[in-house]
Amino acid sequence: MKNILWVFILLLTIPASFGQGAIDGFFKEKGSGSIVLGAGFEDTKNYFAGNTRTDISRSLYYGSLFGAYGVTNNFDVNVSVPFLSSNDNTSFQDISIYAKYKVATFEKNNFKYDVGVAGGFSTPLTDYDVGGLNDIGQQATVVSGRILIHVTYDFQWFATLQTGYAYKFDEVPESLLTTLKLGKATSKWYYDVFFDYQHSFGGIDYLGTPQPQNFKEFGVDFKKVGGTVFHSFNKQWGGYLSLGYVINGRNVFQGPSYGIGAVYNFKRVK
Repeated sequence: MKNILWVFILLLTIPASFGQGAIDGFFKEKGSGSIVLGAGFEDTKNYFAGNTRTDISRSLYYGSLFGAYGVTNNFDVNVSVPFLSSNDNTSFQDISIYAKYKVATFEKNNFKYDVGVAGGFSTPLTDYDVGGLNDIGQQATVVSGRILIHVTYDFQWFATLQTGYAYKFDEVPESLLTTLKLGKATSKWYYDVFFDYQHSFGGIDYLGTPQPQNFKEFGVDFKKVGGTVFHSFNKQWGGYLSLGYVINGRNVFQGPSYGIGAVYNFKRVK
């Protein structure tokens, strides 16, 4: 079980605008860490202009490098760097740095309950374009905080609920993000299914008013489902496959995303 707990970073295999973020409900042991190299593809056939579905399509390729480290048994630090390509827009996107802390834990019968808090920020790594539907982001600097409730049953089955608020600088609307994840983790295999919901406060819509439009002011909402399968080959190496689907939303592309990646686990030698 301990080895498998190091890997739940698969979140960053999804582009940051649609992803779960680099936060999960598991905590690493002190001195343990993971490095994840992921890649994937989005094949979206529709776009919600505001709340109106259109036949605008886009193909997006993405890769990511992620690192996570257990400073203590109750305190983790995560860093992620995504690289996105959509038509002529190809660049590194926004670096994310987050920390999470386990506030409380208790057990009853075969259930274990962990309560945690997390916070951090993301900011653009490059001066990528903003002004079209093939943009790879909104050039937003974001500071966010989250509350996490993680429940484990029989040391294998788990459920994680997290919710938080993202404060975004400049014209980019602030947002609320909630994620529910259910799954099972064993010494060799990990499976999960998830539901993501994001709601932005205010902002303007594509093809709406005022004109001309500032794409940084778009309010982005979405509902997304997906899942992940991970297999541990040994104590150090593992691999995963992931699938996501944006159901609907506001100013967001609708369709599937596919991910694959490799995980390297390590532990600092004293």
